[in-house]
Amino acid sequence: MRAFAPGRVNLIGEYTDVAGGSVLPVAVHLGTTVTLEPGGDRIVLASAEEPEPADVALDGGDPAVATPAWARYVAGVAAEVHPAVGGRGTVATTLPVGAGLSSSAALEVAVALALGFEGPPTELALACQRAEQRASGVPCGVMDQMASVHGVAGHALLVDCTTLAVEPVALPEGLDVVAVHSGQPRALAGSAYAARRAACDRAAEVVGPLRDAAPADVEGIAEPEARRRARHVVTEEARVHAFVAALRADDRPTLGALLAEGHRSLRDDFEVSTPTIDALVERLATTPGVVGARLTGAGFGGCVLALCERGALDEGWVLRAVDGARRLDADRP
Repeated sequence: MRAFAPGRVNLIGEYTDVAGGSVLPVAVHLGTTVTLEPGGDRIVLASAEEPEPADVALDGGDPAVATPAWARYVAGVAAEVHPAVGGRGTVATTLPVGAGLSSSAALEVAVALALGFEGPPTELALACQRAEQRASGVPCGVMDQMASVHGVAGHALLVDCTTLAVEPVALPEGLDVVAVHSGQPRALAGSAYAARRAACDRAAEVVGPLRDAAPADVEGIAEPEARRRARHVVTEEARVHAFVAALRADDRPTLGALLAEGHRSLRDDFEVSTPTIDALVERLATTPGVVGARLTGAGFGGCVLALCERGALDEGWVLRAVDGARRLDADRP
């Protein structure tokens, strides 16, 4: 059994998924391949990126205590997928780990497919979201897994995180999507992600679902922290839909302005940026040929996204939008 799952970069829509809002990720050509020889009652996977293999029980056990740490994601998938048989194999990835390009989601999806998961793509995404929550203890949204399973070559994906509807949005010709690593590794489970989500939940208790709230509603929230967090989510939801319209019109000035607004909101209202990321965003945004830049992913390190004219940047990863996760034939790369 051999399966490939792409990572993702999010064009815009950070932390809107936890409020059931809209996101605009792209499944990218960098990804993870799992090759598994079925047999036995354990799942044993070796990775060139890790000094120790993942060796977990067929039922996953308690994923939160599996060792080494990356085995927790394998155990989480096993606990959700309930495979009939285990196996031994390898994990190979072209994704930079800890960069905010969803290496964990790609691993989960590829493992699930290699273990024989059968079902619609959205069900696969939901199972892998639950696996990540079990593994990390972080109440993550479903964007990463949805992007990995639903990818469409040449397109971003407008995902409604309440209905789970997915609408492909074509990327304009001549526009590069580039991820540049900040040099700061990102550790989501050790970050303030859960605290941000809790503040959004408190805000929603006051104004109702944030995906449906207006900016004026948010200003009535008495608690300053919850008000700031909610302001980001509400304005970011509007930015997602404005960004989709700008992509369809190939309106590059508007795309750049929306990226800049989104980064300021993540920096000031959601407080998930860092001085290192801010400096990189500023440098990239002022580079000739760059349409705009912002942090991408959960923040606290990882990558900065830049949209630019083709060939304008000679650093980072130029990311191609690809189709979603799939099993591979033995003779197919």
